[in-house]
Amino acid sequence: ENRTSVEEFILLGFPGTWHSRFSLVLVFALTYSLTVIGNATIIALVWMNRNLHTPMYFFLCNLSFLEIWYTTSAIPKAIGVMLGTTQTISFSVCILQLFFLLSLGSTECFLLSVMAYDRCLAICYPLRYSSLMNNVLSARLALSSWLGGFMAISLLAFLTSRLTFCGPNVINHFLCDIDSCLALSCSNTWPVELATFLVSIVVVVASCVVTLVSYICIISSVLRIQSTHGRKKAFSTCSAHLSVVTLWYASTIFLYVKPSSQNSLDLNKFVNTFNTIVTPLLNPFIYTLRNKEVKQAL
Repeated sequence: ENRTSVEEFILLGFPGTWHSRFSLVLVFALTYSLTVIGNATIIALVWMNRNLHTPMYFFLCNLSFLEIWYTTSAIPKAIGVMLGTTQTISFSVCILQLFFLLSLGSTECFLLSVMAYDRCLAICYPLRYSSLMNNVLSARLALSSWLGGFMAISLLAFLTSRLTFCGPNVINHFLCDIDSCLALSCSNTWPVELATFLVSIVVVVASCVVTLVSYICIISSVLRIQSTHGRKKAFSTCSAHLSVVTLWYASTIFLYVKPSSQNSLDLNKFVNTFNTIVTPLLNPFIYTLRNKEVKQAL
């Protein structure tokens, strides 16, 4: 039974004058193009350069591939919303966008924790690293990250799809996110809010803890290295990942790790813009600037 009386939503985007919205369209289009080109270049470089066929760059390729789809699931629609050409979105497509955005975001959390674990093994156990992190284990960890990310959001997306929407149908956002849907629902949203909080704890906090423990081990191992050059060389192998982790978790924890959805929707919109526009754009450039192997491949 279709329990919704609202069949489509209207995405508000960024209200303002035509010139301000057109300026945002240019920024979104430029950053989207650079994000796709930058991450695709990383994948191509690793694919063509045999020296980069290591677990570290295998995980980086997974991250770059994910970033392309993560930004693609939000930005083209957002550009249409700001241009005023496709401001409406059907209920089913809205739930589908929400599902893919949250699933890809969850997968990124798991991938970043796996990458931290990989760097921990490389620095703490350099002589045993090749046997500990072999091709089979790296493939299993990457596959588990993808499966875990999508499975974690399945129940949440299902519960959201069962909410009742009686109107109004205007979403104060450029995409369908969980807080906007909860704000518009005329049914009891407590089960969805509880599920969102629990999934956030499992996905975001648990992966963040794994990453934090890995870096504690990395730092303790680096500090035991006698030479300054050795410490600098060891830490340089994970500095790019640490920068990406800081950017990603700061915004993700703000958006999702909370017991209710009462944050300002305008503030959520701003943070979502950072998550879907800025972070996927910065990742390939951060890894390019801070990894000598990628620089040499270029």
